[in-house]
Amino acid sequence: MSVKLRETPLIDELEKGPWPSFVKEIKLSAVENEASNDLLGVLERSYHEKIGHWKHGGIVGVMGYGGGVIGRYNDLPEEFPHVAHFHTIRVNQPAGWYYTSDVLRKICDIWEKHGSGLTNMHGSTGDIILLGCRTEALEPVFAELTAIGFDLGGSGSDVRTPSCCCGESRCEFACYDTMAACHDITNHFQDELHRPAFPYKWKFKFSGCGNDCVASIARSDMSIIGLWRDEIKIDQAEVAKYVAAGKFDMSRDVVGRCPSHCMSWDGKTLSIGNSDCVKCMHCINVMPKALRPGDDRGAAILLGAKAPIIGGALLAATMVPFIKMEAPYDDIKELCEACWDIWGEHGKNRERIGEFIQRVGLGNFLEEIGLDPIPEMVVHPRTNPYIFFELGEDDDEE
Repeated sequence: MSVKLRETPLIDELEKGPWPSFVKEIKLSAVENEASNDLLGVLERSYHEKIGHWKHGGIVGVMGYGGGVIGRYNDLPEEFPHVAHFHTIRVNQPAGWYYTSDVLRKICDIWEKHGSGLTNMHGSTGDIILLGCRTEALEPVFAELTAIGFDLGGSGSDVRTPSCCCGESRCEFACYDTMAACHDITNHFQDELHRPAFPYKWKFKFSGCGNDCVASIARSDMSIIGLWRDEIKIDQAEVAKYVAAGKFDMSRDVVGRCPSHCMSWDGKTLSIGNSDCVKCMHCINVMPKALRPGDDRGAAILLGAKAPIIGGALLAATMVPFIKMEAPYDDIKELCEACWDIWGEHGKNRERIGEFIQRVGLGNFLEEIGLDPIPEMVVHPRTNPYIFFELGEDDDEE
């Protein structure tokens, strides 16, 4: 089947210039797909009228799931019938985003058969994004995806699809097996992933070291970042080779850029005050042959990151400064459930866990989830000079 492409003089401008264009990609699909062709028409009209023509028209999904499908409807169904429904399907990606060419072909075949043929590899959470199909196609797509080993991801007020860096599979700096942890947590929390029951979304992201290649500290409600708690391993001979090569200035580019000022260089020997090291990875990145992470490896658990949607952006704050990352990860699962209990009961609609902690206060939150306060939890010095103490049962009242 060959489709006559709609005339789109306005969005054709987006194909000009040196950069790749999504318009070009839609046109490639539109040659064989009426939905992609109608999508071009809707987009052209929106550019002309300067308004959007998409709306939510109710909740859609597959049987037994409350998440994974984002309903989209066009408000001009008579003019653009092939995108009257244009639902998005989120597919849970494999840990580390590893695919075979065979399975990618199978996914694309399913989508060309039932949907627009347009994909987004990947969404910001990590899912495979299948863009645009009708309501009646949702169940057949789901059935065929499960037949090749895939499940839907999260959407709505639930656990969003957990994601991780490639970890020990390719990275020499990974301090734990991110892919194993991500896979285990994903399987364990299937109900929370598929059946929205939270005040708002909850994201897990697993990074193997402080380089944080999945940007967990800026985007995830629970960020698990690999680190070590013993000393950085130093090969002084390799340090000397880096210095002799003259590609950087040791005092300026390594020691001078240490955020915790825990390093010193006397011209011959590099010294590190490991008790002050914050595991930022800068020195290791600059001199990977000379410096290596320690042997006592695990991860830090941080809570509360989010993008600026309702309130401002938040970076995650440390809750557990070190934990050994060993299956079945019971400590992490128990901490999650403790957070969900208090947040689920007292959180406001569309309030992320970081905003909730800000509202109720870190002290109250820690008391409810059973964690003792520690210095690593302090994000910045106090701005309020007043401190109030609660009297315990054994304290004398005057």
